[in-house]
Amino acid sequence: MASESSFDIVSKLDRQEVDNALNQAAKEVANRFDFRGVDAGIRWSGDGIEIQANSEERANAVLDVFKSKLVKRGVSLKSIDAGEPKASGKLFKLAVALKEGISQENAKKISKIIRDEGPKGVKAQIQGDELRVSSKKKDDLQAVIALLKSKDLDVALQFVNYR
Repeated sequence: MASESSFDIVSKLDRQEVDNALNQAAKEVANRFDFRGVDAGIRWSGDGIEIQANSEERANAVLDVFKSKLVKRGVSLKSIDAGEPKASGKLFKLAVALKEGISQENAKKISKIIRDEGPKGVKAQIQGDELRVSSKKKDDLQAVIALLKSKDLDVALQFVNYR
């Protein structure tokens, strides 16, 4: 009997890369002429990130700088969830939540895609906030990875523990 090959589908954030992107964004905001005198800033706030500025437009501009730094560092924008700027005194604050793990709803969607469109004989099991995909044929697993990469899912996926 041939042994089964498998891999895990996860949604994890590289915290170090997020931190590097945040520090680069903070540096750029501090040095850019268009951010002078607008009390603009970006910093960690618990598990999320807080952006502040004296106007809604400036807060959104800081968010754009942060997003560009994330992209340059290879962090998917699907792993952040930015709220709307809210007035807090004289400043506008914007909370950015970091998303990790695959929700039960998304895990079910992904396993349905694999079942409906993937090669026959491929099994997907939901294990907490990740999925284990297994098959007797490694080519089938490659096909599943290609299939999922071609889909526009609202979660950042990584494929790990390929064996």
